[in-house]
Amino acid sequence: MKLTKAEYNRLLTRRAPASPLARDMVWAGVVGGLICVVGQAVTEFYKARGLGEDAYPAATAITMVFLGALLTGLHLYDKLAKRAGAGTIVPITGFANAIVSPAMEFKSEGLVLGLGAKMFAIAGPVLVYGISASVIYGIILVLLQSV
Repeated sequence: MKLTKAEYNRLLTRRAPASPLARDMVWAGVVGGLICVVGQAVTEFYKARGLGEDAYPAATAITMVFLGALLTGLHLYDKLAKRAGAGTIVPITGFANAIVSPAMEFKSEGLVLGLGAKMFAIAGPVLVYGISASVIYGIILVLLQSV
């Protein structure tokens, strides 16, 4: 049975479930916001403990990456991500999840070829782009300041 493109589109619209886009967007915003609230609570915790202005941002980032990695290792972050969607991708915990998930998946292939090689399969291109962009920006800034 050969379908034309129009027939295929009609069939697809009839059979595909309706996407609850508005609900998904609200839920992603709520979960992403809650992750950010946890991050702010961690920041306030470090400020209250006397960490200086130059130290608490790094401590907060390290803590949030650790929590994201821990929750991924306990298979809780993926369960949350299935329900919250993009709400778990944007914060720094999503970065930790993007590194730990492939590492866990390929750990059976060994420490070097599995864990080490696959650890940055998803986050690697993001890191390369970010580092490359910052180097290019720095070079342009130096050139503009020397003129």
